[in-house]
Amino acid sequence: MSTLYHFILPFFAFMAASAYFCGAVKAGKLAANGKTLHSLPIHYGVYVAICSVLPALLLYFIWIFLEDNIVISLINRTLPIEFHRLSTSEFSLVINDIKNRASGAFTANTANPIITAAAKHYMAIKNTVRTIFFPSLFLLSLLSFVFTLQSIHGGLRARNRIEFIVRIFLIFCSGVAILTTLGIILSVLFESIHFFKIISLTDFLFGLKWSPQMAIRADQAGSSGAFGVIPLLTGTLLIASIAMAVAIPMGLLSAIYLSEYAGKRLRTLAKPILEILAGIPTVVYGFFAALTIAPLIRETGTIFHLSVSSESALAAGLVMGIMIIPFVSSLSDDVIHAVPQSLRDGSFALGATHFETIRNVIIPAALPGIVGSILLAVSRAIGETMIVVMAAGLSANLTCNPLQAVTTVTVQIVTLLVGDQEFDSPKTLAAFALGFLLFLFTLCLNVIALRVVRTYREHYE
Repeated sequence: MSTLYHFILPFFAFMAASAYFCGAVKAGKLAANGKTLHSLPIHYGVYVAICSVLPALLLYFIWIFLEDNIVISLINRTLPIEFHRLSTSEFSLVINDIKNRASGAFTANTANPIITAAAKHYMAIKNTVRTIFFPSLFLLSLLSFVFTLQSIHGGLRARNRIEFIVRIFLIFCSGVAILTTLGIILSVLFESIHFFKIISLTDFLFGLKWSPQMAIRADQAGSSGAFGVIPLLTGTLLIASIAMAVAIPMGLLSAIYLSEYAGKRLRTLAKPILEILAGIPTVVYGFFAALTIAPLIRETGTIFHLSVSSESALAAGLVMGIMIIPFVSSLSDDVIHAVPQSLRDGSFALGATHFETIRNVIIPAALPGIVGSILLAVSRAIGETMIVVMAAGLSANLTCNPLQAVTTVTVQIVTLLVGDQEFDSPKTLAAFALGFLLFLFTLCLNVIALRVVRTYREHYE
């Protein structure tokens, strides 16, 4: 019977389809017999399907959420007393060994008979519970189906009840999204606080040197650690500025051309071709920047007797800008194209030229969408990692020279979390501090964009 537990979701799908059919057929028969129905027969079918499956489905998801904790608490009672004297982290490793052994994986404690016995007990409890659980869900779903089907009558407001259930579901999804976001922010914030207990906030925000290597031993030399974020912010802003200087004018102008000047056939062909750029993997852009653009910039600089690094912010920024053009172009084209034709006709009727109409009517009307597309592009530029690693390097140089190698915040976050460094070391915790700083930075960008939109947006009836 425990094998059937793995087919619960197909069972729910079959149960919902059967309930929908029965509910719709019964409502159709009532209508055929001259009964006046409040809703359409399909509404009754959907109502019966939802009510037949929803209670059992909720119980199933609650059990999935609690199953592991309940089974582990039962296992804990059977473990010898010496296991309970272990520290929290050591006891957690024992529990993981039991789970891995139960799943068939080999662990360091595979030969331990206590772990093996606990693993067998773990699987026995799970199989027992699942053997009981599937018939319970089937019975609950069947009772809900019978009760709901019998409750169908002409005065039943099936459509209203469906809308109420859907409204509750939407509120639940919104709450999950908000709580998830809040949880992510708090988790990053708490780890950042741990970091600032070791490294002062002043050194982090105003330090001019970034070298996150810390000494593991007290007598180790040459790795004192420096956590000044200024070089990383400078590199991030430098590369993002170069990228946006390429992406915003080219993307916005191409959007205006495609929407206002290009013919329908050209627009149909050109827009998908432009959007292909967005589908190219970033590693391909990285190779293009490292193998083509960076050498080209270096050779050009040599002609003018300029000192150019083999990896430079200019190479990464230019290629990143090319990658971002479709974001600005496609989104801006959609919002410009969505401006009502009546606004254009009214402007032309007042004697304005096409260019004056675009500048004074269409762009202000489409400003929120355009700002949104630019914000999305800026976020993409700040968060891009692969191109920076391959074309700009990993050197945390404090420079505004685009011909020098730099690094960015996101690249350093990835670098800090790679390797076998202890999780509570300043080097690892610095990644969370950088992440929280990046979050505040993007939040400020969003607030500024909202104020720009509210200031310059034109309202039309």
